[in-house]
Amino acid sequence: MIASFVGLLLCFTLIGVSSAWLSRGTRHDYYLAGSSVKPWLVGLSAVATNNSGFMFIGVIGYTYATGFPAFWLMFGWIAGDFLSSLFVHSRLRAATARTGEVSYAGVLANWYGAPHDWLQRVIGAVSLLFLLAYASAQLVAGSKALHVFFGWPQSTGAILGAALITVYCFAGGIRASIWTDAAQSSVMIVAMGLLFFAATESLGGFNAALSAMGSIPGYTDWFPGDLLLPGMAGATLFILGWMFAGLSVIGQPHVMVRFMTLDSSDHMRQARIWYYLWFAAFHFLATCVGLLSRIYLSDVPAFDAELALPIMAVDLLNPALVGLVLAGIFAAAMSTADSLILSCSAAITHDLLPRRMQRTLLIRGTTIVITAAALGLAMINSQSVFSLVIMAWSALASAFAPLLIARCLGWKPSLRVSLSAIVIGLSVALLWRWPGWEQHIYEGLSGIISGLAVLRIGTHRHSGNSRAAR
Repeated sequence: MIASFVGLLLCFTLIGVSSAWLSRGTRHDYYLAGSSVKPWLVGLSAVATNNSGFMFIGVIGYTYATGFPAFWLMFGWIAGDFLSSLFVHSRLRAATARTGEVSYAGVLANWYGAPHDWLQRVIGAVSLLFLLAYASAQLVAGSKALHVFFGWPQSTGAILGAALITVYCFAGGIRASIWTDAAQSSVMIVAMGLLFFAATESLGGFNAALSAMGSIPGYTDWFPGDLLLPGMAGATLFILGWMFAGLSVIGQPHVMVRFMTLDSSDHMRQARIWYYLWFAAFHFLATCVGLLSRIYLSDVPAFDAELALPIMAVDLLNPALVGLVLAGIFAAAMSTADSLILSCSAAITHDLLPRRMQRTLLIRGTTIVITAAALGLAMINSQSVFSLVIMAWSALASAFAPLLIARCLGWKPSLRVSLSAIVIGLSVALLWRWPGWEQHIYEGLSGIISGLAVLRIGTHRHSGNSRAAR
């Protein structure tokens, strides 16, 4: 088990380090790989970054506890992600080429050419705060897996992950991250597929497992019993909430930067095909494994549901395949963590500092500092992976998705209106969690709608005032 796990990790690291041979030693190359990445690599990298340890650890735990309503998470997430991609991705890639910026914040702030330094700094600061929290959750996800498989202290997995990320991100920047993502995405889907078939067979087949699920009260109901509103209104809001969770991908700097590295906006369709085919297959397998884990581990005393997948792997598979599954979990966490850390590094060196760093050695040093900070947060993190990821995900989406949508629609909000939309969208999403409403409806729905409302009203007033002045 250890041999196969270590062997795969070594392969990932060597793939990442080998990318340094193509490095041009520039900031643009370090953060965007010279905008020369092929569509299949962009698609696989984006899906690996999007899936993360959240899929292996968080979604499995959510499905274990929730049952069939988890299928709406899958359907809504993919549908919302896909619909937004048709409108946003190509426009974002074109704006990247037009502005010459290397960060998500830079492109968003300077979309129309006129520099908006304060807007870029605010976007960079918000990105840094929540991406760091998100990165720490990925290190926690990897450490939980190693704790179950090897009995190591949970800090060990976080330290190992941080060390590997440091090695290949220091060597090749985002190109190293994308290359390793492509390899990791293959291991991830194989690992999840192996566990799905092994669990199904151990439970006597799919029909037997489905029958056992039906014996658990409420587990095969299509909607949870504690909806915020009764009947179809509550069900519609539940589904709509998860669609907004998928739409929230456009507000995630670490995912969207993948599409910014594409060699041409004309190739976006091919990148999306790779991305959504892989994403749909993997998410379906993950949801099914989560359902099966509830049956397989039904007699286990109270335990952390986010450990269901690693516990099943140890019980069902031979040691070599267990090592493969462990590598898949760890790869999922690390593929997202390295992307998050690089985005945090870009936020500091390109968005926040008054004089942007040009020397790659200083940029790489910043990446090491960010990795150390994420590791420190992982050491003190006491929240579940699912909860922390959803919180960071919704906060970033509520802050940035409305402004990106407005840019794609051709709106030209003033600096004040843009900053107001970021603050209000983010505040509404965070306040939504205060009474616990996120348990019923994804908080990003309220945050994104609030931000869009501010931008629409503010842009309309600005246009009206301009016409009146003329």
